[in-house]
Amino acid sequence: MWTYHPDLLARPVPRYTSYPTAAEFDDMVSHDDLASALDVLPADEPISLYLHIPYCHAICWYCGCNTGAANRTARLDAYLARLHQEIAMVAARLAGRGRVGRIAFGGGSPNAVSAKAFVALVDHAVTAFRCEGTALSVELDPRGFGPDWASAIADTGVTRASLGVQTFDPRLQTAIGRVQPEADIRRATDLLRNAGVESINFDLMYGLPGQDDASLSATLDTALSLAPDRMAVFGYAHVPNLIPRQRRINASALPGAAARFKQAMLAHRQLTMAGYKTVGFDHFALPGDGLARAATNGTLRRNFQGFTEDKADVLIGMGVSAIGQFPNRLLQNDKNPGQWHSAIGSSRFATARGIRRTVQDRVRGRAIEAILCRGAADLGDVPELERVRSRLRRFEDVGLLWWRGTRLELAAEALPYARAIATTLDSYRAENAAQFSHAV
Repeated sequence: MWTYHPDLLARPVPRYTSYPTAAEFDDMVSHDDLASALDVLPADEPISLYLHIPYCHAICWYCGCNTGAANRTARLDAYLARLHQEIAMVAARLAGRGRVGRIAFGGGSPNAVSAKAFVALVDHAVTAFRCEGTALSVELDPRGFGPDWASAIADTGVTRASLGVQTFDPRLQTAIGRVQPEADIRRATDLLRNAGVESINFDLMYGLPGQDDASLSATLDTALSLAPDRMAVFGYAHVPNLIPRQRRINASALPGAAARFKQAMLAHRQLTMAGYKTVGFDHFALPGDGLARAATNGTLRRNFQGFTEDKADVLIGMGVSAIGQFPNRLLQNDKNPGQWHSAIGSSRFATARGIRRTVQDRVRGRAIEAILCRGAADLGDVPELERVRSRLRRFEDVGLLWWRGTRLELAAEALPYARAIATTLDSYRAENAAQFSHAV
């Protein structure tokens, strides 16, 4: 189905959930950047909100999220109180401007907090931002998800939920520090369905230590038996120099590049044969799901939550390390909980890192997004186009893409090479890209 060209995948590349990527963020932004971005937001601007809960009941070894152990009630209570304060600050600054279409709760694991606290958080956000018909989504850890949380999901009207599954293989679960019986995932899925959740996503992984084709295929079969509406199948990114907890993973047991490529191809074949539509390079959705419809009708987007049907150009992030997106800037809250607490407690936004996007950043960003979401992009406005053409010639020579004037089009077989192709437009990428993960 796909041809393996190891030379085209040798270089680590970003996932491009933004452009420029977070690797380009600096500390030259502050409270004033977010304040001014909110001040000029048009009254009818579609916006989305992201609320970060940086806690989990158990910390998985592979995880690159900014999260900590939910082992002290006082710490959780203090965090939530400050997050409520941040919600009030952002809403007051907007003064009714903007139309909130989506609110996503992520982490960490939002269900590390109590169901009652989650309901209070949703109620505050919906009221503060004057939401009407707003779509709510939440990331969940199947471990510890019970009837109380299912009731909270139903009461608040959450319609989308994502479960961290990763693998159903008990041996691999032990190898990555995430032991969760299949029964937990089945129970959580049933509870979510009964609570009225319309779209359930499973996050799965390939390239895990000791994982082979048979174990991946068995995990996919088990997942298919539960019929989630969406599945994301990510390649494990082993970067222990950036994520110290990954040092607990046996690097010598990780599949090699060729084996990873084969596993990605296996997942694609198995899920598409089961009726799922390919969405971008690592997401899959049933044809009736909103994500699949967006991929079909050409409205698929990509932001910090990955591939999405969300059309909003403005995303406001709240909570420790949360990232916000505006047309001309990307802004991230302080990753240090103490610094975040201090800023919000002083009635200042906790913006600590980010980047002000130039006109050409936006041109390149739109082109990269089009390549990843639609497999084609008109590069007529991209500067140094001849240099980009030269970089792409290796892909063109093996039939992975072609040109129609200034329009670049990817072949169907180019799917696993999409990020590597997108990188040729990235003016920030130096040859040394060790901080990024495998291209596949």
